[in-house]
Amino acid sequence: MDHAGRRERLRLGLPDVDALLVTSLTNTRYLTGFSGSHGAVLVTARASDDRLGTDFRYVTQVETECPGIDVVVDRDAAAALAAYAVGLGVGRLGIEGAHLSVAARDSLAMSQPGVELVSTTGVVESLRIAKDDDELAALEEACRLSDVGLAALLPEVRPGLTERQVARRLENLMLDAGADAISFETIVAAGPHSAIPHHSPTDRPIEVGDLLKIDFGALHAGYHADQTRTFVVGRGPEQWQAELHALVAEAQRAGREALAVGASYAEVDDAARSVIRDAGHAERFGHGLGHGVGLDIHEAPFVGAAADGILGDRTPVTVEPGVYLPGRGGVRIEDTLVVRTGGPVSLTRTTRELLVL
Repeated sequence: MDHAGRRERLRLGLPDVDALLVTSLTNTRYLTGFSGSHGAVLVTARASDDRLGTDFRYVTQVETECPGIDVVVDRDAAAALAAYAVGLGVGRLGIEGAHLSVAARDSLAMSQPGVELVSTTGVVESLRIAKDDDELAALEEACRLSDVGLAALLPEVRPGLTERQVARRLENLMLDAGADAISFETIVAAGPHSAIPHHSPTDRPIEVGDLLKIDFGALHAGYHADQTRTFVVGRGPEQWQAELHALVAEAQRAGREALAVGASYAEVDDAARSVIRDAGHAERFGHGLGHGVGLDIHEAPFVGAAADGILGDRTPVTVEPGVYLPGRGGVRIEDTLVVRTGGPVSLTRTTRELLVL
């Protein structure tokens, strides 16, 4: 991946600062390729002055992961990079306000009294919204591995298995298929638990006639897949289950079709939400329609009724409407798609039909 090119794009768009100290590990990985647990990066006015900071544990790792950028080795990477910036003559040092604690900011200010710390918000995150070819390929592979894992799981699902057993089995199948890890804790919610949007799997056995909601994803090369499907177990669906699934499927279709370069986040949300609202279930769809995916499972843009912004080309987002009936059950259908000038492309491809398992 072209990490130097990313740093150059950031350099050209720096706010009114002399350099930017990036302390978010995700943003550090985006700009350098570093995947360790302790690091920061300083992006300056000149590429030759950029530095990656980390500690002794990662000296060998950065040699492999981060060619083309010099490294400052220090247990307090952020402080060491701030001191280095002062040595370059930096007077206004940008910091990531959302990723630096008040205590860490105060410590930096005390250790480098000659520099003005300027809080910034979303500078690197805004660059991450549109993905390059390498990122889209990584996302596509993560989604493919998710589909492979689910396809292997479905023939094994039967009444009597617990939610936790199904979740662990799906995770192992994704790992067996080649995933580096799972994107997030797998949600397996059966029967009345399916009405809980972010239910954690329990030892409740799946029963005949249950709705079964599975929200899951594989991680590949640092990039996250996100997909949800809802099934019925053991017999054909009751009328209310089929109608609920059909309603959510129609809302999800409307949301997918609304994805277009130049469409506002709120317009896309309303395209799906209005379907559910018109059916009288507005109060049962209380979360946003979707979110960006990439190095984080939830990242910009966030697609919701109050969201401000418009979609651009090469932007991956989820479309995930749901309707949740407490005590009875719920349905969510979710895909990861990429907004393109020629129309949205779905990276998750498992059928959206209400399958009987």
